[in-house]
Amino acid sequence: MNTLHHRILPVLTILLAILVIWHIAVVYLNMPFARDQAARAGQTASFSELLPQTFAQERPVLPAPHQIIAELWDTTVNKAITSKRSLIYHAGITLSATLLGFAIGTVLGILLAVSIVHNRAMDRSVMPWIIASQTIPIIAVAPMIIVVLNSIGISGLLPKALISTYLSFFPIVVGMVKGLRSAEALQLDLMHTYHASSSQIFWKLRWPSALPYLFTSLKIAIAISLVGAIVGELPTGAVAGLGARLLSGSYYGQTVQIWAALLMAAALAAILVAIVGIAHTAVLKRMGERP
Repeated sequence: MNTLHHRILPVLTILLAILVIWHIAVVYLNMPFARDQAARAGQTASFSELLPQTFAQERPVLPAPHQIIAELWDTTVNKAITSKRSLIYHAGITLSATLLGFAIGTVLGILLAVSIVHNRAMDRSVMPWIIASQTIPIIAVAPMIIVVLNSIGISGLLPKALISTYLSFFPIVVGMVKGLRSAEALQLDLMHTYHASSSQIFWKLRWPSALPYLFTSLKIAIAISLVGAIVGELPTGAVAGLGARLLSGSYYGQTVQIWAALLMAAALAAILVAIVGIAHTAVLKRMGERP
């Protein structure tokens, strides 16, 4: 009962509110086209007669929820995974770039954080540049990365992964720097009284203290890595991947296809964040955290 009131009920309330607002927006945005079609046919239709048409247009301004669900069902269940019309196929291609970029970003972020914490020069010189790097819009950086790497013969998976790396390493650096510095002064003094070496202090105190911060950062990083992979597919004119589905839907005005790809990306991000969350819980339990 406690879980119902504090977790499930608030989520269901928000979902219901979103659906109500969505249906109102569908009527408001699609009604002009329905009226225009009726006028061209020489008909005078009332609001109640036009209302069903706003939920059944082939290329609506805003698709109705049932249209998106039908598109998702058709492109996942009714299509073979190997088909180029399958969203699962496209999600798999985007996922490969996401995971590679996330892995590179994680390693890079941890190494930079360790260097920043243990080296004052790195802290004063590199950290400001890391923060400044995120002020540049990724939509401006992505084409440059793609063009430069293509000019030296590197194309395919790696350029998209590097764009994901560019986005994902930042929260890991910030989180790990905070985590590695979270050990209390009394704990550090105690380690010094034991005559502990720098490596012993790192592995026995700083690293365990930083793990909760690391996993929180990883949840943000893996979601934003997916965004980077999708953005990386846009300037390449890719023929596969969720970014390619968004691009082709934009070319041909297929708004239902665009929204279906967006919801698939959101679901994929939710699954990836949930996996990191499960790993977070398992690691903390292994470290002796009480429920």
